[in-house]
Amino acid sequence: MNSIIRQRLFQQIVSLAKISGRNYYIPRRALLYVPGDDPKKISKSFTLDADCIALDCEDGVAINRKENARETIRSFLDKGKPTLSRDYDLGVRINSLETPYWQEDLKACLTAKFLPDTILVPKIETDETVRLFSDELGKYIGTNQILNLIIYIESAKAFINLVDICKTTESLSKTGNFRPVCLVFGSDDFCANIGITRTEDANEVLYARQKLVLVAKAFHLQAIDMVYIKYKDLEGLKMQCQQGMRMGYTGKQVIHPGQVSVVQDAFLPSPSQIEWALGLLKSFEEHQKQGKGAFTYKGNMIDMPTMKQAENTAKLARLKTS
Repeated sequence: MNSIIRQRLFQQIVSLAKISGRNYYIPRRALLYVPGDDPKKISKSFTLDADCIALDCEDGVAINRKENARETIRSFLDKGKPTLSRDYDLGVRINSLETPYWQEDLKACLTAKFLPDTILVPKIETDETVRLFSDELGKYIGTNQILNLIIYIESAKAFINLVDICKTTESLSKTGNFRPVCLVFGSDDFCANIGITRTEDANEVLYARQKLVLVAKAFHLQAIDMVYIKYKDLEGLKMQCQQGMRMGYTGKQVIHPGQVSVVQDAFLPSPSQIEWALGLLKSFEEHQKQGKGAFTYKGNMIDMPTMKQAENTAKLARLKTS
């Protein structure tokens, strides 16, 4: 398929995606970590066109700089979310709820003049941790305010309890102040937790990577893959992105600005995926005009999750043309 035809497909699918008026999906192909105590790096992050920027209070900040990070993040949030050429997700990664820092992290970002879009919570191991987070969140924001929640799975215990964690999160979100949107695989902490050595092909974490995707998709959540620590090896990064996308991952954690464009290009839909979504959305439009509800497409009965998948593809296609 040549570039002209592909461009036309992108444009057609974007226009067809508007038929339902719904907005299911905020892409998070690159989840970029920015040290919360570094104003220069935070300012630079807004020039990188990353889908998701996470101002970090956790691993990217030394213990004796935690308070500096809170103050810096708070000052940026007080100014409001910077307007860029397209929408993006602005989040804050707090410290683990097993540390003495997390409550002050949460207080700092939730009492700012403007709230972040998303709170990222690392090292969740049980559903009780989610309950604790939900209770604390409710102290600072009103019932009419909803934040996105990204959950990190980083230990053997977390994987054993993963389904219960997701069930509890889903249940609490129905009456709480947050919306679960994503699971993240914290591979480095996971490897340290179970005592394995990382290798280039990452076969030692294959089961964990696949389980996280499986559970994420069961609960209609995005799945963010592990960090590629060799930040100068862009070809290796691309290969690992492609591997993750084939598994079902929707994005990847990024630790260096040079990784952003490689990751985000790798997680764009293929021409065949675009054609599938184009045909499905067009068929949906035709059936709606005829007053028909359920319908089949290419021999498959179409339900709302399938429509959601097509619309997600459309939104990613729009990023390709922007």
